[in-house]
Amino acid sequence: MPKSIVVDPRETRKPGTLSFTDIPLNAYVPDMKKELKAHGKDALVRAYRDMVLIREFETMLNTIKTKGAYQGIAYDHLGPAHLSIGQESTVVGQSMRLGVEDFIFGSHRSHGEIIAKCLSSAARLPSAQVSSIMESYFGGSLLRVVEKGAKGAEDLPVDFILYGVLAEIFGRENGFNKGMGGSMHAFFAPFGSMPNNAIVGGSADIAVGAALFKRINRKPGIVIANIGDGSSACGPVWEAMMVSAMDQYRTLWPKDVGGAPPMLFSFFNNFYGMGGQTLGETMGFKVLARIGAGVNPEQMHAERVDGYNPLAVCDAIERKRKVLLEGRGPVLLDIVTYRYSGHSPSDASSYRTKEEVALWQDADCIASFGKDLVAAKIASADDLQAIQQSAQEKMKRITGLAVSPQLSPRVKVGGKGSDAIGDMMFSNGNVEKFDDRQPEMLIPAAQNPRVLSNARKSRSGIGPDGKPLAKSQVIALRDAIFEAMLHRFSIDPTMAAFGEENRDWGGAFAVYRGLTEALPYHRLFNTSISEGAIVGAAVGYALSGGRAVPELMYCDFLGRSGDEVFNQVCKWQAMSANVLKMPLVLRVSVGSKYGAQHSQDWSSLLAHMPGLKVMFPVTPYDAKGMLNLALRGTDPVVYLESQRVYDVGELFVPGGVPEGYYEVEEGEPAVRRTGSDLTIVTIGATLYKALETADILSSKYGTSAEVIDARFINPLRYEKILDSVRKTGRCVLASDACERGSFLHTMASNITQMAFDSLDAPVAVVGARNWITPCAEMEESFFPQKEWILDTIHERIVPLAGHEVTTEQGVGEMLRRNARGV
Repeated sequence: MPKSIVVDPRETRKPGTLSFTDIPLNAYVPDMKKELKAHGKDALVRAYRDMVLIREFETMLNTIKTKGAYQGIAYDHLGPAHLSIGQESTVVGQSMRLGVEDFIFGSHRSHGEIIAKCLSSAARLPSAQVSSIMESYFGGSLLRVVEKGAKGAEDLPVDFILYGVLAEIFGRENGFNKGMGGSMHAFFAPFGSMPNNAIVGGSADIAVGAALFKRINRKPGIVIANIGDGSSACGPVWEAMMVSAMDQYRTLWPKDVGGAPPMLFSFFNNFYGMGGQTLGETMGFKVLARIGAGVNPEQMHAERVDGYNPLAVCDAIERKRKVLLEGRGPVLLDIVTYRYSGHSPSDASSYRTKEEVALWQDADCIASFGKDLVAAKIASADDLQAIQQSAQEKMKRITGLAVSPQLSPRVKVGGKGSDAIGDMMFSNGNVEKFDDRQPEMLIPAAQNPRVLSNARKSRSGIGPDGKPLAKSQVIALRDAIFEAMLHRFSIDPTMAAFGEENRDWGGAFAVYRGLTEALPYHRLFNTSISEGAIVGAAVGYALSGGRAVPELMYCDFLGRSGDEVFNQVCKWQAMSANVLKMPLVLRVSVGSKYGAQHSQDWSSLLAHMPGLKVMFPVTPYDAKGMLNLALRGTDPVVYLESQRVYDVGELFVPGGVPEGYYEVEEGEPAVRRTGSDLTIVTIGATLYKALETADILSSKYGTSAEVIDARFINPLRYEKILDSVRKTGRCVLASDACERGSFLHTMASNITQMAFDSLDAPVAVVGARNWITPCAEMEESFFPQKEWILDTIHERIVPLAGHEVTTEQGVGEMLRRNARGV
């Protein structure tokens, strides 16, 4: 427990100085005799071949982008081509001794990274295993294209890899990801080439999650995040380094877990972002390896490596791999390299001189490595020339295959009845557990102190006399969430939950109270205050094969993790063509009483983003059943929890919250009260205001209101809502989200179009004011109240006899607010 780590003022206030160890710079000493003994002749020649293949691959793309043809093969490539010509030795050296169990997450300039890792893995695997991988991948569709015309069994995997990458770049169905990822997102997981990221630095925190998965679940291998020097200033990169270096791996995690996650940050330092020069202009470190000194006492074992020598890179990776497997990470490598090409073919490189480029070309990594091989008599000049000639011939063949619409068609989209991309947005799977191991628990669930405490409470919020019970006497919404979490922890050994104050605090809102006693530290742990890395690490954990439950303490903190939620969580299943699954449940509390930066309902932002399932339960029965549903699924779910209702009991389901396991049907709204004159549909805690409104409508105005709790934002089944609207002819929608841009407007539009002939009045929306959220004492003027709903009904839907308007909700007020932008 953290409280066992005493922070002693007698120690922390002592005067002294902090010293740093030396950081090695380009310390590798070339010795071809030693390398020949270590690698063997074939591997060294193969390294040269791989570098040449990557150079020719990138040259081909550049030629197609700039001239529209390559070796007589015409093609108009509309997509991007961020090239790495000049950096071949870096990626080949990195992958030379890595196996399929070692993961590389790459940058958006990643073609060479994918090819190098895949070629190396294929060469190191038994041929039968390679054949099996090629045969099974997408039913062998890629293999069928390249196997005719391949020169031999040893050559076939090379063709398979080059074709899979190029077909992906060209958006073809036979690409590694059916063309859904394209140039900047391609990968091939069977060979340890993991998703490559178009977001600068985007791989860093995702890779940390994969490293956590390996450590928590005792899986072999290391994880490398390839990121450019320009991304060294990015928040996700720094947050990833912080999370990867937390002391708890050594101080609080069980020793048998193995220490720190095996995480290596590989900075491909080509001295430029796009056009900004990190050396002397946009950064101040002079030597990137210096960053390690600011992270932990080991300085991340940082060093600078000569990336123009593949053997220097291989040597560094081998040495650091040992450090990582011993649990002594993380590691940072500053790998010096250079790209001759611009950021993209449209980049004229006006930010650097021709003389500078020429200096690097004079030291060209392929030419210099070739000279070393010839000098050591490992290969002859004719051998190297033959490799280059073969690479050109091979790329001509592969390019011809990839541009052929007959051999390499695109996924069919856009036609009537065709929804291929839509079918990829969600995997819609159900998995009880992702590993057959026995889940690691400290005590049986039945002996958990909170379970024992809950046993003394009523499962229903209604007593035998029909009156609500005191909050302290009932299974509240937070208890229901706890029960769902404990159930899945007891079944799935891969499940891990993490975030801020998750453990001894019990979560900021006591949802996890009782889990500390139940779980070893590595299954439920506190992170640094790094919301981006919390979510990003969960992405890497989930796509690696585990179930992740990250938590954001407040909905407002989605801004801190915006890229991870809106660019990573929701997109990788579809960008992978469903090769990857994303069993991730992001718990997010929706606040109140905490003012402008802690009390916002951002459900509409989540609704707008394709690829997210969004749930918003506000009753204990739903909280447990919907979380059970999410925790058995294989899709990313944002699970919203209103702080307003954490302590409410179950008021709607007879018998209350079942003790056993159950699920709520996905996307299905719940009718909380039946009625005949008006439909009120709510999202979130506004349900309870709507019920108060329905009471007044009935008692004071003789109006029967049907109240429906949407519960789900995406997916959402409209049938029950439409049935109600067709019955009543009138509908008002309400939630705590700010009115402008609210998802309620999408619902209103859909209801209007789908039930237009049944409507007797326009569908009205009641949301929070388009202000900052004020202090708790003024919240009633901000969030929807029953008076707002009543006045909206009276002024916009149907007059209520004798009703006295107390708030302004009419059309004139709508015009005024919109004109003022509030």
